[in-house]
Amino acid sequence: MIGVVHLLPLPTSPRWQGDLRAVIARAEQEATALAAGGAHGIIIENFFDAPFPKSCVDPAVVSAMTLVVERLKQLVTLPIGINVLRNDARSALAIAACTSVSFVRVNVLTGVMATDQGLIEGEAHAILRYRRELGADVKILADVLVKHATPLGEPHLFAAVEDTIQRGLADGVILSGWATGRPPSLEDLQLAKAAAGDTPVFIGSGASVDNVAELIRSVDGVIVSSSLKRKGQIEQPIDPIRVRDLVMTMQQALLTPDVKPILGTHPMVVG
Repeated sequence: MIGVVHLLPLPTSPRWQGDLRAVIARAEQEATALAAGGAHGIIIENFFDAPFPKSCVDPAVVSAMTLVVERLKQLVTLPIGINVLRNDARSALAIAACTSVSFVRVNVLTGVMATDQGLIEGEAHAILRYRRELGADVKILADVLVKHATPLGEPHLFAAVEDTIQRGLADGVILSGWATGRPPSLEDLQLAKAAAGDTPVFIGSGASVDNVAELIRSVDGVIVSSSLKRKGQIEQPIDPIRVRDLVMTMQQALLTPDVKPILGTHPMVVG
């Protein structure tokens, strides 16, 4: 289970409050809650910077996120990942390479998606080459038909997963529902896992203590944010008790006799 640290608004965003110390303090609180609750990894997002640019964020955002990552590395030993919204994979890789964290999330690695930021085109060729230039051992987890977006044309999920892995060279794929807090269907998860083969598949939205026991049977991991917040409210900080309950429910489901435990088989997630 990878828990998400939603950063408070960063410099240059519309809701920036002018106090980076408050941003770092909230991130410290959430990372500590995830570690205490038994999460297996953390991903840091500039979630509250909406509305997002569709590609490059301001350099101040990169600087702020780098400072946050460096601070969190002093507090927790969990693997850390970066997602620079909406789709600034280049900045995410730069932060990851300079801070030696484990992975990045890329919302659109291949294909073309219509979003509230406009049309976003995948740039796998540029992203993979940039990773090579940096000499960084950073894994790329890529969304397939990402949430809050509509693909151009009518791509088949099986083919989209195959393209993301075989042509986009993603190290893992993420499947979400249509929006934040909405889970993908069980049928879609099973189809994505069949298409992915040995490549890890993660749930990217909607996993909760109520459904994770069923969902985790079809995939290799979950990325969780909304359901871990106090009272389940997205603007609230993470509740370590909710983290613990979700992790325990997931682990119990994986240890039932008819389910082969798969959690922790992928070094890029659990370190």
